[in-house]
Amino acid sequence: MSEPLLKMSNIHKAFGATKALSGVNLTVEPGQVHILVGENGAGKSTLMKILTGVHPADQGEIYYRGKRFAASHPKEALMAGIAMIYQELNLATHLPVYSNIFLGHEILRRGLVQKREQRERTRQIFQQLDADINPNIPVSQLGVAQRQLVEIARALSVDARLIIMDEPTAALSEKETLKLFELIRKLREKGVGIIYISHNLEEFGEIGDVYTVLRDGEGVSHGEMNSVSPENLIQMMVGRTIEDLYPKTDHAIGEILFTVKNLSSPNGTHDVCFEVNKGEITGIAGLVGTGRTEMLRALFGLEPGQVEELSMQGVTILSPTPRKLTRKKVGLLSEDRAGEGLAQNLSVAINMTLTIPDKISRRGVVSYKRLKDLSWDLIHQVGVKTESPDQKVNQLSGGNQQKVALARLLGADTKVLLLDEPTRGIDVGSKVEIYKLMDQLAVEGCGIVMVSSYLPELFGMCDSLYVMHHGGISRKYAIDEINEDGVMTLATGLSDEIAASA
Repeated sequence: MSEPLLKMSNIHKAFGATKALSGVNLTVEPGQVHILVGENGAGKSTLMKILTGVHPADQGEIYYRGKRFAASHPKEALMAGIAMIYQELNLATHLPVYSNIFLGHEILRRGLVQKREQRERTRQIFQQLDADINPNIPVSQLGVAQRQLVEIARALSVDARLIIMDEPTAALSEKETLKLFELIRKLREKGVGIIYISHNLEEFGEIGDVYTVLRDGEGVSHGEMNSVSPENLIQMMVGRTIEDLYPKTDHAIGEILFTVKNLSSPNGTHDVCFEVNKGEITGIAGLVGTGRTEMLRALFGLEPGQVEELSMQGVTILSPTPRKLTRKKVGLLSEDRAGEGLAQNLSVAINMTLTIPDKISRRGVVSYKRLKDLSWDLIHQVGVKTESPDQKVNQLSGGNQQKVALARLLGADTKVLLLDEPTRGIDVGSKVEIYKLMDQLAVEGCGIVMVSSYLPELFGMCDSLYVMHHGGISRKYAIDEINEDGVMTLATGLSDEIAASA
């Protein structure tokens, strides 16, 4: 039997009185994709930070390529051939591609950076990856998928034998995801070991060889990927079954709350009509790139657009802008949580109250007491796990950041919530909590529009469904009169039922 590429044995780590890891084991063979799963807070990030030299282990041993290993700094791990690709890509966007690939380990001759050699080496790496990327252009000109390839190229530039991928498909389209899977298979064939961290359970069967489940800092299960189902993984991660994942209750659906008629925009949306009723969760399905996000952004006034009629509880909204819609109690949750949804360097309290200065001020002056009291109320209402309202948002997990973004809508007494991919990139437990919050808001009479690329959650949570294709939208379907095959038929244009009529 071949020697493991990586063996982490009995790893312990505590931060003060908090035990982050308790006796965790992880083994990766050469050319193996090891799926590492668990809720936020389960210990995945801590384990990887120990491996890459961010934190020292309190107890335990690490063997890498047959030798005892303990990196004291991420650069030391990288130069040893262990590369980490984070969900929030860590690139210097103002620098050219080749500079990013060799940043921190430049090719030097007599103390001088050999730019020509770096460019040529970059071209060679991209040829290996079958990627058509110009090494000389700034990273800022690249899309998300191409930036991810740059991160992978950086790993290959140090001849990485072990690559850790953290939520690599969170911002990728379906087509880009398939290309990434092809690349992972090529790396596997070359003997590269991969630790793959994701909350998208459906991906694991596509590329995973083995899995390890962490829960509350302990390894609770390990085995062959082909011996376990997504339902089994959920139960092992959170101790609840798949039937408990979508906590939907019966909603008393009332009168029409929000109406959109013939919305069109230069970004490709055309003649979109839909409505959401009081107490209703309305889903919008469709393939990535069919105009769902663009439609919401044009509707909310974030991008140019024209609409024949837009009304909230029968009151017309002319020339929609974010300010007008917010005042009419319509709120948007952006799919780009890090870039648009939250001010990452500001506190939980400020993020929750940015749009409601009147609630936290007295005679035009912000009252710290009002700010603190209201933010604590919202923290308890949505279940944010935070040390205090003063904690910075970028110190929270993805699921808790999403709850902060939702809390801002609730603080503004929002009655119609436009939620764009509200559970993307967060763990199963946080998803359940957000689903419960959505359900409770619908019970209280709010109207919710939910855009999602994940059909099971649309069918699990929605009362009705629209499907988009090439910027147009279908009629409204009650959730029990359409199935997943029907959605895909509409989304791919194989049916002629796509029409601009709500």
